[in-house]
Amino acid sequence: MKKNKKTLILTLVLVIVTLFIDQWSKACIVENIGLGERVTIIDNFFWLAYIQNTGAGFSMFEGFGVLFFSVITIAAIGIITYLFFQSKDTKYDICYGLILSGALGNFIDRLSLGYVRDFLSFNLFGWYFPIFNVADICITCGFALLICLYVYEDYKEKEKWKKESMK
Repeated sequence: MKKNKKTLILTLVLVIVTLFIDQWSKACIVENIGLGERVTIIDNFFWLAYIQNTGAGFSMFEGFGVLFFSVITIAAIGIITYLFFQSKDTKYDICYGLILSGALGNFIDRLSLGYVRDFLSFNLFGWYFPIFNVADICITCGFALLICLYVYEDYKEKEKWKKESMK
């Protein structure tokens, strides 16, 4: 399906802006916080803590290497781009744009540095959440919104079917 120009431009702006915020925030952390250093923002809750993540999201699968993650990321970018252009409903475009932006943000790090710069650290009720970055937020929010949309659409379809079967 051919996307209209407005949808393409808005999604492209979303990708560029969130990608810029991701890369800018990573550069600021590297410039101002030493590797392995932790700066308290909110006592016992939130820190900036610069680490170099050679694994996937939340440091999973460390040691698999840049090539492995690059291939996976290129495939993911291809799939998300395909889904974006196949989508007939523009409300899904924000989800795809966020996921694409996050994938690109971490891909840039991986290709240029060999690791991803992570720096957001939280303690949630005594559990230290894995350190992450803005790109990870984009990917997570994009997928969460996508799941919510699918669940909502499924619910609407079931309600429609229920009403029709009661007639």
